[in-house]
Amino acid sequence: MEQSHFPQPPERGIVEQALGYTFKDRALLERALIHASVAPKRLDSNERLEFFGDAILGVIICERLFLAYPNALEGELTKVKSNIVSRKVCAEVAKELGFDQAISLGKGMGSREQLPLSLLAAVFESVVGALYLDAGFEVTREFVLRVMNPRIVRAHEQGHQENFKSVLQQTLQRGGGATPDYLILAEEGPDHLKCFHICAVVGERRFAMQTGASKKEAEQAAALAALVELGLARIDESTGEADLNDGAVR
Repeated sequence: MEQSHFPQPPERGIVEQALGYTFKDRALLERALIHASVAPKRLDSNERLEFFGDAILGVIICERLFLAYPNALEGELTKVKSNIVSRKVCAEVAKELGFDQAISLGKGMGSREQLPLSLLAAVFESVVGALYLDAGFEVTREFVLRVMNPRIVRAHEQGHQENFKSVLQQTLQRGGGATPDYLILAEEGPDHLKCFHICAVVGERRFAMQTGASKKEAEQAAALAALVELGLARIDESTGEADLNDGAVR
């Protein structure tokens, strides 16, 4: 692969430190960290590696679920897999590992502290793709499972899979209540840094407003807030995780 000359952030080495691996083909790692906003051509960006890495990530997670949970049905495995490979989880991992500080970005992308989930998730997937091409499947699997396995276990234990909208709707319907609606109270920011303020509404009752970087994220947060107000869920203050009470339909 021909070496390119894009300006590199000083934190570039943090990626190899997080991976526990030194690339033989340095250009592969560089390509994985070039966003389309700064690449001379789209083909010079990390988009192709993102496409490839997404597929590799899916295979690794599916293999892990298939072997770890032999009694789980296909539908349950699919829910857990969807949770783990979601944009939200991949973005969280990318930020935890410091990948947000290593990617090269165009000036119009704003602050690194407020990068879109889609961009962060893409960086994680592109690094996975580059790692596979440089190191092979075993090294890539070891890395992916090292950072994802705790999340896999937690997602499997949480029957609701963080789909609080579904939990709220099913619980209310079982009790003969109204179907919840979601009201957009405000929408702020440019397209790549949107912020939505949404609340859940059940009948004439309006629950606490919540905020998210997408409508889906804000609606899920609003549904959880409603569950908490209704006494159907609680937030663990030490971990920030949501636990559903017995009255909630998973």
